[in-house]
Amino acid sequence: MSMRARRWICGAVMLVAAAPAGAADFRSVADNAAVLYDAPSAKAKKLYVIGRNYPVEIVVVLEGWTKVRDAGGELAWIETKSLSERRTVMVKVRLADIRQAADDKAPLTFQAEQNVVLDLVALTGTGWARVTHRDGQSGYIRLNQVWGV
Repeated sequence: MSMRARRWICGAVMLVAAAPAGAADFRSVADNAAVLYDAPSAKAKKLYVIGRNYPVEIVVVLEGWTKVRDAGGELAWIETKSLSERRTVMVKVRLADIRQAADDKAPLTFQAEQNVVLDLVALTGTGWARVTHRDGQSGYIRLNQVWGV
């Protein structure tokens, strides 16, 4: 095994060991269009392109590159500079209800269709998240209706 491969494995093991059990780290895409690759190199095979604000789960960070998981479960590499600290979530159900309060009986504020991206404002700790739509509407959505948390 090459020295570079050993360093990569050690770095990945250290990252995994440092993360709390069960804690997922999410970011969003900062660029209008970010290319995802099959390896951590601009010379690697280009797999697909994702757009601004798309939420991704961080799997491994390595020298300017980040291995991410998308909402479909696909793993790929993206340049770290193409990621933002901004948190977003993606609606994973056909039609999600966003309510005025974190309660199923609260009045409906708006609905969001599948694959709509919403800004994550806060997690309530009760199975709900406060979100904002790009048009300014905000409210609470059940966590089981979104991907990215």
